[in-house]
Amino acid sequence: MTARIDHLVTSGTFSLDGGTWNVDNNVWIVGDDVEAVVIDAAHDAEAILAALGGRTLRAIICTHAHNDHIDAAPALAARTGALIHLHPDDLPLWKQTHPDSAPDAHLSDGQVMTIAGTDLTVLHTPGHAPGAVCLYAPDLGTVFTGDTLFQGGPGATGRSFSDFPTIIDSIRDRLLTLPPRTEVRTGHGDPTTIGDEAPHLEEWIQRGH
Repeated sequence: MTARIDHLVTSGTFSLDGGTWNVDNNVWIVGDDVEAVVIDAAHDAEAILAALGGRTLRAIICTHAHNDHIDAAPALAARTGALIHLHPDDLPLWKQTHPDSAPDAHLSDGQVMTIAGTDLTVLHTPGHAPGAVCLYAPDLGTVFTGDTLFQGGPGATGRSFSDFPTIIDSIRDRLLTLPPRTEVRTGHGDPTTIGDEAPHLEEWIQRGH
């Protein structure tokens, strides 16, 4: 059976640099009827468990370590036995949310994780956060971008641990080189495609100056 993508929206708060905002997060579940991985365990471990529907959870993959993307990860791991995967450059952010725990495994650029016969290739895309990653699934025609690329432009870079020129380089070099029809499944909001976003790169650069 070919892997499919299930989508869940959970709600909670994002906190950084002394501010707190209400947010809705996309949680992506990739797998088949037997096994799956969760991309970004946001806010509500029970809701994510319900969406898994009894499937074996093979991994919890964090696109980055802002609290709204990882706050439910330890609880979900405890309930399922799945390992939490995070790029090591985001450990300082992880520790802000979970000072007494650590991820179980490190993500690395070019690493391939396979679920239900489908490969997810890790693309290190720093800028929104130092250890931000995207997950490219060519067989599904999809890239999961976390908060690196949204419909309408790059993720925010106005807070600690972020950098605008770096995120532009990541998007230009790692994402806009993907096939134009690749669907971009984001950490918040609606999906888009690489082809829809690519023409706007120079506009984003000018807007960011």
